[in-house]
Amino acid sequence: MSGQAEKTILFRAIGADVAGNLDPLVDPALELHGPNGELIASNNNWADTQQAEIELANLAPIVPNDAALLIDLLPNSYTAIVRGQDGGSGIALVEAYDLSGFADSTLANVSSRGQVGTGDDVLIAGFILGGGGGGSTRVAVRALGPSLGLNGEGLSDPTIELYDGDGLLLGSNDNWKDTQEQEISSAGLAPGDDAEAALIMTLPPADYTAIVRGKDETSGIALVEVYRLE
Repeated sequence: MSGQAEKTILFRAIGADVAGNLDPLVDPALELHGPNGELIASNNNWADTQQAEIELANLAPIVPNDAALLIDLLPNSYTAIVRGQDGGSGIALVEAYDLSGFADSTLANVSSRGQVGTGDDVLIAGFILGGGGGGSTRVAVRALGPSLGLNGEGLSDPTIELYDGDGLLLGSNDNWKDTQEQEISSAGLAPGDDAEAALIMTLPPADYTAIVRGKDETSGIALVEVYRLE
């Protein structure tokens, strides 16, 4: 988060209710950590705490085992971690909703780290650009792997694809220096490895999806990031 004002953010961890999820994390647990790694808040089953507040926001998960927490945060960097309760594993969706509207702060960057496999086993970042500001928003999307420093476990050659809410491909990139090198560098967002991917686009208010794949069906851990530039 950037800016001056406090914001109310709702975090959710969804497992079994994710559409098309054939291997869901059946009991996700959610942790929120501060800029120094300190644990700020956590939840396992969303209705155990803050049920009324979450329902009032019209964002109550359908499945009782899913997790959610609502919290007021000052501008800073935060990390939401989703784990399987009791060591469970599977595919989950982690979400952050800005409930404060157009206060004097903004969600300037969201990112997610996860395992990228082959076929449809991809890393996905969905984001919504609101229309209250009346115009389009310039965003940068990056897919990192080699520069994560994971001792060979990082995705060696990530690619990025950006789709609109109707599934139309708006842009894609394999190696970030191949296109928009000057623009990405000027934004201070040059990836640390030439094999990593990035693109910058100006987008109208709508829903968007960024998908990270491994080139030539490679697999590994990747980080997908979305930056609001203006």
